[in-house]
Amino acid sequence: MIPAVGFSCVTLAYGPVPVIEDLSLTLAAGQTHCLLGPSGSGKSTLLRSMTGLSQPIRGEVMVLGRRVEAAGAAAQREANRRAGLVLQDGGLFPHLSVRDNVVLPAVLDGWSRDRIERRLTELEALVGLASELRQRYPRALSGGQRQRAALLRALFLDPALLLLDEPLSGLDPQSRTELQDEMKRLFGSLARTVVLVTHDVPEALFLADTITLLDRGRIAQHGPAETLARSPASDWARSFVRSAAPRWRRMLDLVDGERE
Repeated sequence: MIPAVGFSCVTLAYGPVPVIEDLSLTLAAGQTHCLLGPSGSGKSTLLRSMTGLSQPIRGEVMVLGRRVEAAGAAAQREANRRAGLVLQDGGLFPHLSVRDNVVLPAVLDGWSRDRIERRLTELEALVGLASELRQRYPRALSGGQRQRAALLRALFLDPALLLLDEPLSGLDPQSRTELQDEMKRLFGSLARTVVLVTHDVPEALFLADTITLLDRGRIAQHGPAETLARSPASDWARSFVRSAAPRWRRMLDLVDGERE
């Protein structure tokens, strides 16, 4: 089977400063992959390179068996058909209604009105977005509703690859937990390849089949989520993976202190 995504000796940079250096990586089709790491580790830049929005200065990026080209108009339309992208805070256009935001890829692709309406109704049920929100504007939505709308837009053309750049980072804890559960269910039902960027260790372990842990533009560890959780490959990886534990301990200490 052809890998969903392949990086061969890829270097990505902003100006003279490399963000990703000489990275080679293969992501299997049909799984949920997570790019995990601290801020500045190159996660989002690597994700953007799968769409052509970030071009390598060296190496090759392959997506679904095709080399990713520079993001010109024609190349970007083709990339949109193959890969759906969800940005932080949704990336919805503020001057468009929810409906106009989510159907935009299909309008640009020349779909008929009837086909658009059928797909819209189908996806609203799938992602849990109420149809009465169609005529609202993004500013009138909650954070969770904006992310559902962004996810609906990314899925509209039925792409084989779904790319999510820290989609839950701006949500309150309750909304984030609810959407994590819904995304876990959705990923399982879609049977698509998903690549998710996050710096949240529990989120990565909960959602991903495989995790690529990045440190300053290089791979610190890659493999099954369970292996990262149980057998970190280095002292740095162990420290990063266990960094979430002190937060829980501090919170429990506060709760216990209030009870006393």
